Amino acid sequence: MNESTVTNQSTAASEKYHDIVIIGGGAGGIAVAASLHKRRADLDIAIVEPAQDHFYQPGWTLVGGGVFTPEQTRRSMHSVMPSFVTWYQAAAEQLLPESRQVVLGNETTLGYRALVVAPGLEIDWQAIDGLEETLGNNGVTSNYRFDLAPYTWSLVQSMRGGKALFTQPPMPIKCAGAPQKAMYLSCHEWEKQGVLKNIDVHFHNAGGVMFGVSDFVPALDEYVQRYGIHKQFQQNLIAVDGPAQKARFRVTSEDSSEEIETDFDMLHVVPPQRAPRLVRESSLANEGGWLDLDADTLQHNHFSDVFGLGDASGTGNAKTAAAVRKQAPVVADNLMAVLDGKSMSSGYAGYGACPLTVERGRVVLAEFGYGGQLQPTFPSWINQATRPTRLGWNIKAQQLPFIYWNLMLKGHEWLAKPQART
Repeated sequence: MNESTVTNQSTAASEKYHDIVIIGGGAGGIAVAASLHKRRADLDIAIVEPAQDHFYQPGWTLVGGGVFTPEQTRRSMHSVMPSFVTWYQAAAEQLLPESRQVVLGNETTLGYRALVVAPGLEIDWQAIDGLEETLGNNGVTSNYRFDLAPYTWSLVQSMRGGKALFTQPPMPIKCAGAPQKAMYLSCHEWEKQGVLKNIDVHFHNAGGVMFGVSDFVPALDEYVQRYGIHKQFQQNLIAVDGPAQKARFRVTSEDSSEEIETDFDMLHVVPPQRAPRLVRESSLANEGGWLDLDADTLQHNHFSDVFGLGDASGTGNAKTAAAVRKQAPVVADNLMAVLDGKSMSSGYAGYGACPLTVERGRVVLAEFGYGGQLQPTFPSWINQATRPTRLGWNIKAQQLPFIYWNLMLKGHEWLAKPQART
């Protein structure tokens, strides 16, 4: 049984103080707490997180592909919350960096020496007209929700013909490869069942390319051709009529915009995403509403006692769990330096990893940093960085979940030690 101090929503209005307050008990919040504790065990650390469950979200693609069960991706928050933190089981309502305070939904105010902001991002289901009413029915699904990923697999198993649409919204989104991972795993299953030739598969991408780092596009295009996928660029899903099984897209070009409607038998939706209201409406946000952080140090650009990491960050890296694994030690090092009145020495080079699951058993292990610079973990003779490999699949399906639960969330920084600032 986890012995962390828990403060729940019924706590009377009060004021508390901690050395470090962390917003968010997801991958970023818990990983950075563990890394901080590893560096200085007597720090008074608090985590603000209202959720009862903690999810390994990268696993939802594999749930939708029939590889994982949903429960393999979920653990209770109690079981992963570090024993050395004070856990406020409440939502953060306001960030007040000018006065070094966080106001919680239960009217508790937290003071701090340093603040770490890692609340994740917000998936804007309401941005697509008619979507929420039909999710989980009428062939409309999304691997971006724990309860819907099993429905994706159910649709794939039952489909023997018709039209399948897979969508990708404007960037930024968490795990930019996930929209097409769902498509490739579905197509591979249909191929295996001998029905792919009867299914008309379309990839509707609001952007103009298959993937933002061009080195990985040739391998993806080979699978697009193999599965007979129709690529539809500059097409953004704006409305869904579930009962009629029709989807409406806005199609844009340099000098025009029009709306088109198409029917479907299966629709896998990835909605637009944004920073949480907590961040967007605070003085910590940049013009786009994301955390205004220095891309190298992950320190806030205007408040030296504030750091951030994870999906809410306005840095130019891919929003993936792999990015958090590299960011947490950098935040821990640099935050400790600020508390000790020293200069920050650790830098983050924008590392992110997107295991592009092109078929069940093969993955293009895309690892890259700022500006699309390749940052492969393994030498080319072990893993062909831009090609699909069985090693990549083993890493995605076997190694990464173990690393997440047993290393990253516990402050073990294997292959994630901070680099010196450039």
